[in-house]
This record gives sequence, C-alpha cells and structure tokens, in this order.
Amino acid sequence: MDPITRRALEFTAENGRGVAARLSAEFDITRQAASRRLQRMVRDGLLVSEGATSNRLLTLAELSRDQASYPIAGLSEDIVWRQLCAPVVADLPANVRDIWHYAITEMVNNAIDHSGSPWVNVGMARTALFTTAWVSDAGEGIFLKIQRALGLYDPRESILELAKGKLTTDPANHTGEGIFFSSKMFDAYDIRSGNLHFRHDAGELDVLAETEAADQGTIVLMRLDNDSPRTEKAVFDQFSSLDEYTFDRTIVPVRLAIHEGEKLVSRSQAKRLTLRFERFKHVILDFEGVNEIGQAFADEVFRVFQTAHPAIVMAPVNMTPAVKGMVSRAKARE
Repeated sequence: MDPITRRALEFTAENGRGVAARLSAEFDITRQAASRRLQRMVRDGLLVSEGATSNRLLTLAELSRDQASYPIAGLSEDIVWRQLCAPVVADLPANVRDIWHYAITEMVNNAIDHSGSPWVNVGMARTALFTTAWVSDAGEGIFLKIQRALGLYDPRESILELAKGKLTTDPANHTGEGIFFSSKMFDAYDIRSGNLHFRHDAGELDVLAETEAADQGTIVLMRLDNDSPRTEKAVFDQFSSLDEYTFDRTIVPVRLAIHEGEKLVSRSQAKRLTLRFERFKHVILDFEGVNEIGQAFADEVFRVFQTAHPAIVMAPVNMTPAVKGMVSRAKARE
C-alpha cells in the first residue's frame, strides 16, 4: 500500500470530513489531485462516500464481515477460529494472524468456561486499514463475577485486578493470562459489562468509564492494524523473565484504583492496589494521571508492603513532583 493511500485511510478513520484538504497539506499535492485519489479509492471499494461534494463524508468500507452465534454446550474455541475467523484474516501477515488466533481462542474459551451463558456470539469485520472482532455472551458479567470471586467491595475494583494480570476465577484450569496478554497485543481492546467499560489503547492511558445502560453479560471488542508490526513473542517477552520464560512482570495503572471523587490517601486503598502483587517479581506502578497521593497510602505501598515482600521489585514511573515526594519520603523510612 502506497503512503498516500494509507494516510487517506488513516485520515478517514479519524474523521471522514475534509480528507482531501489534509492529504493536500501533508503530501504537498493539489486539492484536485487529492480528490481524484479519494474518488479512485471509492471506486476500488476501499472507501464509502456519502453526501454532496461540499459536505462529503468518507468512511472505511468493510471488505469482509462474518459473525455467528454458537451454543456453548460442547463448543470448542478452535472450531470457532477455523470456521469463522481464520478466513477473514487468511491473507494478512503471519504475525497479525497469530495475534488474532491467540486472542479469539482465549476470549471464546473464557466465555465457554466462565460466563455461564448458553451461547457466545463471535464476529469479525475487516477494512483496508484494520480488522475488528467481538466476542459476547449473556452470562453474569465479567466484572460482577470477579467481584464475587475475590470478595471485592465494588465491581470497578475488578478492572484494576484485570489490569494487573494473573487473574482467574478457576486457578485449577486457567492461568489468568489470556485477557492480560490479549489487551497488550491490540491497538484497541475494550471490555464492556453491566454499566462498566474498560478500554486499553496502545500507548494511551487505560480508561474506565461508567454508562447509564446496563448491558447483560460481557462483550470484548478488539481492533488491530492489518499491517501491525506487533508480535506475540514481543508482548510475552515484555512481561517475562527471559531466562525463565515465566509471566512475572506487570504494569499497574495506579489511576484505576481511584474511584470517582476520591484521592489516593488511605491504607485501605493501598492494600487494594497491592492485592496479588506477591504473584509477580517485578511491578511497574504507572502513576500517569495521578496528581497526588497521601502519606498513609505511600507508606503502606512503599514501606509496609515492600518490607513484607523484599524480593518484589516495585518501580514507580510517570510521577508528578508531589507523588515523587511522597514516595521518596516513604522509602526513606524503610
């Protein structure tokens, strides 16, 4: 794919209006040349054009789409992959196909083993720029299930636990790695359940949102660039000890421990944050989006917990001066 075509697709995905003007400015070509390029992309089926020329809206055309609902009883995730998903991405690069294979089978298996739903719905849709997929069920809902299994006070705390990784409600049969690694492999990864919505975008802050609508069950949405250079191995290596090939590293977005209207000041909040840290050897605490923390919170995390678990390396990053001051004060008392 040539650079102008790819950029036209990216511009369209961001905002389908004024694409010709942006192409013209970026590639130093005339507006007429940019418009002709877009018209050709519409004829070739890469873009869809709606409205008059003066107010034209471009959207990415779907090149393929397939979806199906499967009864969970007796279902194998590999059957779903081979029958429905593999054909949609068959001609994409091997690293991209591998990511889709891993994530689809993991998400479908989660629905089979954990949801309690009678069915699972799976779909994939592909454009010239990226592919999206969704896996949904009508079960209890992932956040409520985790809340109940871990005895958490609020289902929002389930999202923090998912972000840490190594979380499963069935440790005898599952490692708790599927959602964690899948979320890191995609350009965008969403989990929606009840009125909670957790979104992980590559290179961006994790987002926890609440909506008025309370959807039954769980839906997982995934999106990946068709030419993504990302690989399964690179993602696994990022969170593993290379000499042992074990999942023993995690990055924890501290901001997910903040409930609306709160600040991180108490020891109970700190204990909630450090829950299950002992399963890791190296914990990166990402303070991006956290402006300040209280003395008791910092002391519980960086002195009390660290003293009790000296083998765990805890590395705070993206700290404001106020946060860094509190962390340094707590560490000085070790």
